[in-house]
Amino acid sequence: MLESMESVGLLTGGPWIYAVIAASVLLDVFLPVLPSGVLVIAAATAAAGAATGQVAPHEVPDILALILCATTASVLGDLVAYRLAWRGGARLDRAIARSRRLTVAQERLGSALASGGGTLVVLARFAPAGRSVVSLGAGAAHRRARDFLPWSALAGLSWAAYSVALGYYGAQWLGTTWLATGVSLLALFGAGAGAAFIMRRHPEPAEAP
Repeated sequence: MLESMESVGLLTGGPWIYAVIAASVLLDVFLPVLPSGVLVIAAATAAAGAATGQVAPHEVPDILALILCATTASVLGDLVAYRLAWRGGARLDRAIARSRRLTVAQERLGSALASGGGTLVVLARFAPAGRSVVSLGAGAAHRRARDFLPWSALAGLSWAAYSVALGYYGAQWLGTTWLATGVSLLALFGAGAGAAFIMRRHPEPAEAP
């Protein structure tokens, strides 16, 4: 097990891991297939090894810095997608009009933000590709940044803290690094599936009389 922990420490060690995680989290709003969650959990797993003395502390990222890095990159990615969609013009409008998923998300998001709530934004951060749909939908619908970005920040922080907690505590409880990482990833995917299920069951926006 020690060798396994050390191997994870080598993979996630050094300041470069922050740059890799930040780039992956920022870009996965456009490319949801990027393994941003895997990277965050693996780094947190290594940090748990350092906490128990199984990996040298200098070889792994700091937990708080890891959460801050992932949160900041998540918000920046949302903001980039939001601004691009805002300026997208007629071509993007036509693309959204052809996509029922984007159209419905746009309407739901507008209702949620108008009523002072943004739970949909937080849920979408966990659901597969949900972050992309919500960020692009908010920009294309020209929702106010002050209504969208605070919820984006809460969503990014929730996702980052949850992912780090899974990797950190999963390794402490299970002990075996790769098993702990696998179980943590299953829990992250389970949260995504649950978020997607809740979003699908969200009431359809009422039609105007």
